[in-house]
Amino acid sequence: MTRVFNFSPGPCTLPTSVVNELGAELPDFNDAGMSLVEMSHRSPEYSEVHDDTVNRLKELYEMPDDVSVLLLQGGASLQYAMAPLNALAPGKRAAYINSGAWAKKAIADAKVIGDAYVAWSGEDVNFTRMPSPDEVAVEDNTSYVHLVSNETIGGIRMAEFADYGVPTVADMSSELLSRPIPWDRFDIVYGGAQKNAGPAGVTVVMVRQSVIDSAPTEMPNYLKYATHAKANSLSNTPPVFSIWAMNKMLRWIDDAGGLTAMEERAAQRSGKLYAAIDDSDGFYINPNDVADRSHTNIVFTMASPELEAAFLAESANHNMANLKGHRSVGGIRASIYNGLPDEAVDTLVDFMASFQKANS
Repeated sequence: MTRVFNFSPGPCTLPTSVVNELGAELPDFNDAGMSLVEMSHRSPEYSEVHDDTVNRLKELYEMPDDVSVLLLQGGASLQYAMAPLNALAPGKRAAYINSGAWAKKAIADAKVIGDAYVAWSGEDVNFTRMPSPDEVAVEDNTSYVHLVSNETIGGIRMAEFADYGVPTVADMSSELLSRPIPWDRFDIVYGGAQKNAGPAGVTVVMVRQSVIDSAPTEMPNYLKYATHAKANSLSNTPPVFSIWAMNKMLRWIDDAGGLTAMEERAAQRSGKLYAAIDDSDGFYINPNDVADRSHTNIVFTMASPELEAAFLAESANHNMANLKGHRSVGGIRASIYNGLPDEAVDTLVDFMASFQKANS
């Protein structure tokens, strides 16, 4: 089998070594006579994987002692509700940064739950940049500022995390395990694993004990962070396969140098693609402010939809898949998550040069 270079925005591509390990161990896990995904989530075999996953996340992120790791389901989409349910106290307000498609979803859910307001919106600039710290208008009686660190559709990211004077809550789905976190500024960080950290099915939630302790009690049990923290994320059957696969991904990241290495690698690889765009004399166009360009989702357009269609068709013949832009914006999008090999980026850069030469 020849594996394609998969530039999918999610689910992500996994390192070949991780896929091979999963395949080899799937029929018979540790000579137990069955797969890990067939075992009880209370079994010693699974408990070891589960606890090791939590501990590796804590070590890689260098978490303070008062931050708990929860391994949940429902993706970041469920956290758009769970975060305000747990962190937005009665009588308080929540500030949201509207940076694009995913921020809009978070804002919509928060407004159903409590007093949430938009502290900055990128609509006037067509979501081509993130705000500077002084543009975020945090009002009195605000519990937290919520942000999406990287917008996968628009292709912009927050290069630095500002101090807004109140705790920050962040959806970091598309940057999970690809950059360190300055914990002095965050109360909650969450993200689905299916981009940088493994297959779909598990959501990592990192939350302060103070949030857990002060959360309202009048809500369904599953929606309480306290429920999951108390039970070590085993209050119901966890997504066993996804956690097992993420455990292998964590080991792979650790062996590769940890989060600092992932951050540097993402900057270098995205830099190659942006250089190919910027040096193309306008053949390829990225609309975003240079300082806020995403390191994981590189978007660009060409002169016509017909030219873009030809680019996509020919790229498939060069062993590349899933380069089509999101249906809401069109164009081309290359998602270069942790598991994508460096060779994939080099292949795309070379193809961009040859395609431009043939079609200029």
